[in-house]
Amino acid sequence: MKSTDIKELKKQKPIKIFSTGSWGSGVNVVKSPVKLMILSMLKESEMEFDEIVRNIGKSKSTVSVHLKALRNDGVISFKINPEDQRKKIFYINSRFLGEIKPPEPVELEEQKTNYLIENLVDTGENLDFSKLGFHTLRSTLIQEGINIDPLLYATGVKIGYSIYDTLKADDFDEFIANLTNFWKENSLGDLSFSVNGEKITVKKDECFECTLLPKTGKPACLVNSGMLNALFTSYLKKEVDVVEVNCNCMGDESCIFEIEPLT
Repeated sequence: MKSTDIKELKKQKPIKIFSTGSWGSGVNVVKSPVKLMILSMLKESEMEFDEIVRNIGKSKSTVSVHLKALRNDGVISFKINPEDQRKKIFYINSRFLGEIKPPEPVELEEQKTNYLIENLVDTGENLDFSKLGFHTLRSTLIQEGINIDPLLYATGVKIGYSIYDTLKADDFDEFIANLTNFWKENSLGDLSFSVNGEKITVKKDECFECTLLPKTGKPACLVNSGMLNALFTSYLKKEVDVVEVNCNCMGDESCIFEIEPLT
């Protein structure tokens, strides 16, 4: 990890929330700056003890204490390096649920009542309460500095698997048409697809998930990403990777997802 990355980690220390072990068995909230730096590095890749010490710049005894605490909490674990059994390789052993950072200092425009009335209530159409509720929840979480992206993604995955049997088709073009119609009929957005080799690109306009959210500079369509992951994993019968490369929240006109099978 580059020294500039370490400096950035030391500046930004949002509290991270993990599920300790299996779902429902408990939650661990990590606040310690050193622990947060360790977890940020382990999120990128597994690391040996000496590498963690070198990147953080703390004493071996200090790092050892924090690693032991994270292990006792069930957040991380280790395995023996097969090439050198004297060395341990540490890795994250729990589910990342989200993080909390300081709330936005001023009220977001997208969170104000007048904005909700103008864009989601008095639109000249029948009130879509589910869309109003979802937007209000998402904008409130952003306002309060609460990031639950992993849970939103997991929600999308569950939805995708639950609707696959109603959308599946033997013919690929028919399957794509079923997805397009489903998104349209349920006011989830307008989908279009293109295929280049094994890569499937999905363009989505009029996105229910992010169109009215504040411009955070980060992709925000986690439910959509999870749904697409489950649907194409089921159709292709192999795990896929779904990456949102464009998003309304990044200032783009459309949301674009790239889907590729994992090797």
